[in-house]
Amino acid sequence: MDLLDSSRLQRDLEGLLLSLDSMSSQDVEKSKENQPSSSSMEVCEVIDDDKFKMFELENQMEEKRMILKSLEDLDSLRKRFDAAEQVEDALTGLKVLEFDGNFIRLQLRTYIQKLDGFLGQHKFDHITEPSELIHELLIYLKDKTTEITKFEMFPNDIYIGDIIEAADSFRQVRLHSAVLDTRSSVQWVVAKVQDKIISTTLRKDFVMSSKTIRYTFEYYDKDETIVAHIAGGIDAFLKVSDGWPLLNTPLKLASLKNSDNQSKGFSLSLISKLEELANSLDLETRQNLSGFMDAVEKILVQQTREELKSNESSQK
Repeated sequence: MDLLDSSRLQRDLEGLLLSLDSMSSQDVEKSKENQPSSSSMEVCEVIDDDKFKMFELENQMEEKRMILKSLEDLDSLRKRFDAAEQVEDALTGLKVLEFDGNFIRLQLRTYIQKLDGFLGQHKFDHITEPSELIHELLIYLKDKTTEITKFEMFPNDIYIGDIIEAADSFRQVRLHSAVLDTRSSVQWVVAKVQDKIISTTLRKDFVMSSKTIRYTFEYYDKDETIVAHIAGGIDAFLKVSDGWPLLNTPLKLASLKNSDNQSKGFSLSLISKLEELANSLDLETRQNLSGFMDAVEKILVQQTREELKSNESSQK
């Protein structure tokens, strides 16, 4: 179907080129003619009409060239996927399940590395780490092009909304630029989704394994936030930096609140002071989840005592 469309477009382009050459030749001949029976205004009108027709032909040619380029890109992509359809890439875990002109259905087999021994002395005693995760990625394409209109993942246990938004922005930029390669968008989406699966899974595993007597943790991948539940009904919200925990990037205390709705909340001044002091701690302390929470709780106790003393002094 694609080859037939390409051949037809190629013939159309050749026909348009012949028409354009013919009209150009006619313009040259008409400009040389000098017919007494025709007024100069009539000659100008004929020439202007021919120029308009030439302009229309040029527009049609440009449009067909763009369609032909899209078909060639799609055909190139199809050939690469056809070659890989029966072979699963051992490195990326990518397998083509279905592919036609409107969508691509891929299986992503994402391998999760073992973290024991990789992150210093951190032990993963609380979890049984899976060696791989399997997802299906359904990518919808604009008819007869490689332009992605939307995509979704099953199971949707990993948040990819940020990638969807980025892909849409990428598409909008590409519509106004001839520099970007249309073939790169599908590969870009696959790579970003697999990166997100790996980073989110590692973070969830790390957070779960960091549980202590005083703290339990939850990771929310949509907001890239860790909620630390402190014994006594206090929740601390920590923002995760890019690359954490594999890279030496720091955590950041974003907020604090009582998880018990019946308890009196913290004053804004106390929270502000706590955030300032906690986020000013040395880099090594803020890289370690449990160690950072120990430091945050210590600062919280100190600042709460100081606030109580200040309130008592003001009441005297």
